[in-house]
Amino acid sequence: MVSIENFRKTALSFPNATEEPHFEKTSFRVNKKIFATFDEKNNHAVLKLNEIDQSVFCASSEMIFYSIPNKWGKQGWTIVELSRVRPEMFEDALKLSYENVAPKKK
Repeated sequence: MVSIENFRKTALSFPNATEEPHFEKTSFRVNKKIFATFDEKNNHAVLKLNEIDQSVFCASSEMIFYSIPNKWGKQGWTIVELSRVRPEMFEDALKLSYENVAPKKK
């Protein structure tokens, strides 16, 4: 299980990450681009994964990770059930999400 406090601490530990409101959710961004959101009402996160990472996480843990069932899911946006995910697995997925959105190092 991952608490919002641990989610927030990990997300904000990445370089240039910020926390901002996003409609009724909390978003975590780098250079104004969202890499994760937190939905308090449903206690889940949404992460921006690439197609390969999304398929690996969803296939290995389909009750924990699953694609958003619309065009956003086809772009890599993936729901994570925070009450079911192991902290280490969540941190790995969150890092990949951040890296997908963060500016590429030269």
